[in-house]
Amino acid sequence: MFFTDRTDAGRQLAARLDHLKGRDVVVLGLPRGGVPVAAEVADALDAPLDICLVRKLGVPQQPELAMGALGEGGVRVVNERVLQEAGVGARDLAAVEEREHAELDQRARRYRGSRPSVPLEGRTVLVVDDGLATGATALAACRVVRARGAARIILAVPVAPRGWKARLGGEADETVSVHAPELFYAIGQFYRDFTQTTDAEVLASLDRIRAAHGPVVQDADVRIPVADGVTLAGRLAVPEGATGIVLFAHGSGSSRHSPRNRAVAGALNRAGLGTLLFDLLTEAEAVDRAHVFDTPLLAGRLARATEWLAGRPESEGLPLGYFGASTGAAAALWAAGDPESSVAAVVSRGGRPDLAADHLARVKAPTLLVVGGRDALVLDLNRRAESLLHCESRLEIVEGATHLFEEPGALEEVAELATSWFTGHFRDQ
Repeated sequence: MFFTDRTDAGRQLAARLDHLKGRDVVVLGLPRGGVPVAAEVADALDAPLDICLVRKLGVPQQPELAMGALGEGGVRVVNERVLQEAGVGARDLAAVEEREHAELDQRARRYRGSRPSVPLEGRTVLVVDDGLATGATALAACRVVRARGAARIILAVPVAPRGWKARLGGEADETVSVHAPELFYAIGQFYRDFTQTTDAEVLASLDRIRAAHGPVVQDADVRIPVADGVTLAGRLAVPEGATGIVLFAHGSGSSRHSPRNRAVAGALNRAGLGTLLFDLLTEAEAVDRAHVFDTPLLAGRLARATEWLAGRPESEGLPLGYFGASTGAAAALWAAGDPESSVAAVVSRGGRPDLAADHLARVKAPTLLVVGGRDALVLDLNRRAESLLHCESRLEIVEGATHLFEEPGALEEVAELATSWFTGHFRDQ
């Protein structure tokens, strides 16, 4: 037993890589298990962290045994020896490849969203996994990184079998391991805790390091006057060099603390967009459920908040957009349909556009309607709404998602779609 868990392994590995500190190094973790290890290395080296997407091709009857690997950019590695010894035919190999290609695409959307990958061209790239067994995955990773223009590739793992460097065939310029035992059966035998890494842990590791190397965000609580004697609480976050600001209109009585909208706002911030999350209703008003469906009231509040934001120094010269959810989407469309509105783009998540039906034809801002594929009633309402919009518009269906987008990867897809829509249309302003 060499390591307590992946965090411990990452710290031990980082100690072997101290000579790279201060150099222009990018750390790439192999999801899932390699990412928490890579995060510790990136933290120690004060280097940016990204992912290198590679999928192992496991033998059908023994999935832990790699017969090859797939990587981004069409990289494919097959171990003919394992194929022959395991008796895997062309049909079985093709079926595994098809499944892993789909998983590769899904993970790219889940972990990266709309964020561009860290540039590798001309740089030293440190590829990190939680261990190396057959070497197929590491080999594919090195080829992916080489294809993206890396000047030098260093493959680093906490543990690998004796003689492991020969398996890479020179694909890595340098190799580093903490341990290379002679008796090696599986990576997990050298960890006390080798439980499967979850998607949430991968995203948390990426976000922690990205926060240290991403844009500086000015984040503050604000009070927004919207009527005589009525002020609304909000949170304004504007990254350094922001290219626009998005106002969030919460739905169904939610507040600025809505975890779903906060998750989307976080993704927008990381992409360099400012966000204003605020309560459309005061605490006293929110007690009356009728206010939740009072679209003219909510739209008026959103319009006043837009005027307030436009007068702030943080928004000077920046385009503004609306992100509305459920009944809040109706308020966003209603407000965007005002002849005086100057919003540059609108995104509706699981929206109720029927509550703004009379105003849809007046909306001038490009509008994206995002609906869960299993949210049948709301999907039908949005299809009807799209036919009433006279502006540039698109309906995007997140397959398998219900109204709250609680399914794995669903909300991340919403964030990706919203980020792409806002950044594209803000750029045109």
